[in-house]
Order: sequence, then structure tokens, then C-alpha cells
Amino acid sequence: MAERTVTVASKVGLHARPAAQVAKAAAAQPVPVTVAKDGGTPVAASSVLNLMTLGAAHGDTVVVAADGDGAEAAVNAIADLIASDLDG
Repeated sequence: MAERTVTVASKVGLHARPAAQVAKAAAAQPVPVTVAKDGGTPVAASSVLNLMTLGAAHGDTVVVAADGDGAEAAVNAIADLIASDLDG
């Protein structure tokens, strides 16, 4: 299993537009990707609603994980997106 901890960079956290961008990218990955708030239950990264229910705010850390063929690349793609400013 590939896993990476990353800090949410968007000023609004994983809400609205940033959540939609992450969900779209996660849905395009070859393996299912999950995101969990530090110490929380993982949710499917491909669901905008699931990402928004995490309540991940700017500066919070989340764990991005995936399992299977291509998991490392999928985790890195989603983690890099979460770690970038998606507000603009």
C-alpha cells in the first residue's frame, strides 16, 4: 500500500472547488485512492461529498493512500494536488 501525508494548502481547505478538482483527479487514477484526516476514517477521494465531509481545513494534514498497480503514482498525483493552492 502506498501512503503519503500532506498538508492542505487551499485557503478554504478541501471544500467546494478544491474538493471537486481532487475528486476529478482521483477518479482518473487507475486505482481507488482514499484520503483521511490525520487519525480519521479514510474516504474515497473520487467523491466530492466524501472529501467535504472530512472537514479538512487549510493547514490540516491528511493521509492519501492507495493499493494496487500504480498506487504510488496515484498517491503522489493526489497528494501533490492537495498540497498545491487550488483556490485560483
